Amino acid sequence: MLDQTDLRILDELSKNSRITMKELSEKVHLSSPAASARVEKLEISGIIEGYTVKINQLKMGCTVHAMINIIMKDSQHEPYLSYINSQVPFVINNYKISGDSCYLLECKFPSNEILDEFLVQLSELVNYKLSIIIRK
Repeated sequence: MLDQTDLRILDELSKNSRITMKELSEKVHLSSPAASARVEKLEISGIIEGYTVKINQLKMGCTVHAMINIIMKDSQHEPYLSYINSQVPFVINNYKISGDSCYLLECKFPSNEILDEFLVQLSELVNYKLSIIIRK
């Protein structure tokens, strides 16, 4: 079970995974060794699976933000999944979902032209419905 201190540690790490143990310990009112031990316990138990970098897609030049509902043409998902794995620079998330679609694909593209190239290749594998994000 997680207590309030563990939850505060997770909250602080989710805001800044590069925080030092000294800074973390001050924020959660523990000594540095105690905070470090708590983090290690959370890692060993699998609650903390890893640390990541959040990339600002706009500053990387990717201004077209798209959500694409994927409808499979047949039961073979592997060609689609292989294609998506080859498009790592553009694909942010590929969610397997239930409902009218099989997957919900979140992507960022530097231009409408590159989005169009992506969709032309995608349409050879699946049917899709495209939505462009106007504002977050």
